[in-house]
Amino acid sequence: MHMKKILLIGLCQFSLACLFAQKEGDEAIVAKLKEEGIRNSQVMDHAFYLTDVNGPRLTASPGFMTAAQWAKSKLESWGLKNVQIESWGDFGKGWQQERCYVAMTKPYYVPFIAQPKAWTGSTPGKNVMSSDIVLIKAKDSAELMQYAGKLKGKIVMVWSTDTLKPGFNADAARYTEEELDKMAKAEPRQPGQQGGNRFQGNAAAMQTFRTRQAFARTLNELYVQEKPALILSTSRGNEGTIFVQGGGQYTKDAPEFPANVVLSSDDYLRVQRLVNAGIPVQLEADVKTKFFDKDPKGYNVIAEIPGTDPKLKDEVVMLGGHLDSWHGATGATDNAAGCAVMMEAVRLIKAANMNPRRTIRIALWGGEEQGLFGSRNYVKTHVADPATMQLQPMQGKISAYYNLDNGTGKIRGVYLQGNSAVKPIFAKWLEPFKDMGATTLTINNTGGTDHLSFDAVGVPGFQFIQDEIEYDTRTHHSNMDTYDHLVPDDLKQAATIVASFVYNTAQRDELMPRKELPKPRETQRGF
Repeated sequence: MHMKKILLIGLCQFSLACLFAQKEGDEAIVAKLKEEGIRNSQVMDHAFYLTDVNGPRLTASPGFMTAAQWAKSKLESWGLKNVQIESWGDFGKGWQQERCYVAMTKPYYVPFIAQPKAWTGSTPGKNVMSSDIVLIKAKDSAELMQYAGKLKGKIVMVWSTDTLKPGFNADAARYTEEELDKMAKAEPRQPGQQGGNRFQGNAAAMQTFRTRQAFARTLNELYVQEKPALILSTSRGNEGTIFVQGGGQYTKDAPEFPANVVLSSDDYLRVQRLVNAGIPVQLEADVKTKFFDKDPKGYNVIAEIPGTDPKLKDEVVMLGGHLDSWHGATGATDNAAGCAVMMEAVRLIKAANMNPRRTIRIALWGGEEQGLFGSRNYVKTHVADPATMQLQPMQGKISAYYNLDNGTGKIRGVYLQGNSAVKPIFAKWLEPFKDMGATTLTINNTGGTDHLSFDAVGVPGFQFIQDEIEYDTRTHHSNMDTYDHLVPDDLKQAATIVASFVYNTAQRDELMPRKELPKPRETQRGF
């Protein structure tokens, strides 16, 4: 019996020695991740459930919570631990569209492509309403006041000077070798080069901006007071693509904004021309939306693969993407793609039977589209407050945070976010993926998504460089952001590379190198 115990202890010690001998860059593990990630990928299954099955995932809406519950169950089914839907704080009202029908009935009938703006109300009555159109022509706030008392119960639109221009370039594009080479050769920005006043030295541009802002505020105040039956809006886009975001306010006590729909540019400009020419035009509409105010909280989905090294298991490698979307479509490229890739990355790590030295933590964020709310508040609660730079213990234990939120395109490299010390490390980690097109490291920063929340408090935060495909031209915040605009092979490649980066970070002897700790900020503006 004594000898059996000795043998068992020896076997355990040998197994642990083998386990902890696995270090970053282990070729066998990377090969296993590539095999599972390309041949047996489930990334499109994850994307299907997040988009086609679930639908839009607007922050605080039932669709977001349904997606969060599905993600939680899926992560639990793979054996992740500490899986939870965690509140990041107060948000406000949820909202969803229930019905949207807009058509022109005079001088002839034609149905329009339309989507309501988020957090705007419904058209009056239970049935289809019909009304003439008021075309507002005003250059400034003062001229707007001539329409006071004339908008109640009407369909309203504002004169647009936009014109449709034919597109001579393809919607979809990948980075060229020349573009990637330019990114790789970029020089570090000096302090003061970033941000600043975009109108500095251009007083005329500043005045134009201020005039437009004042006009928009006055117009919104007029709408709230006058209560038109329906507001027609337009946005960039052609060939039936409309870009639609918010129009009302989601804060708890905000007044309800009138029904407001975005029309395709073609439809909007047609109506405008007819009305301006004095041709009698009549529209009918049935727009129904619903607000949800029982739970004002916002939420993130958090889950872990626990670390196994007694000395390193309290340290963390994080990866994530934002789960919320806008409502005009199903948020496929923004950002079901990123969530599906990050979920697939942790599945690959589990399928490879890895036992990471550090804890691996995935986060699917809420409220990104309204201002990085989910990740900002997670960081403020668990890591540090960027306003005061009061650090919590976790700030020194997160080795790195990896983010994906630039569409469906494959990974071409990494934005180093000004952290030059990680360049040789990442260069080595990218070597196994040269044949997949991932080779570029740029010192440049990139903005607008959740890695900034971590970078703002001194935690290494990175966004991967991705081929744009048709992100800005067709899908970003539009009615075209659907499952069919995802590129399966690109997402498989991305999940494999992310899994490898996370694995390598978890196995390193040291934490990832860090930049100088940021100075305290009195507010979170610019972060």
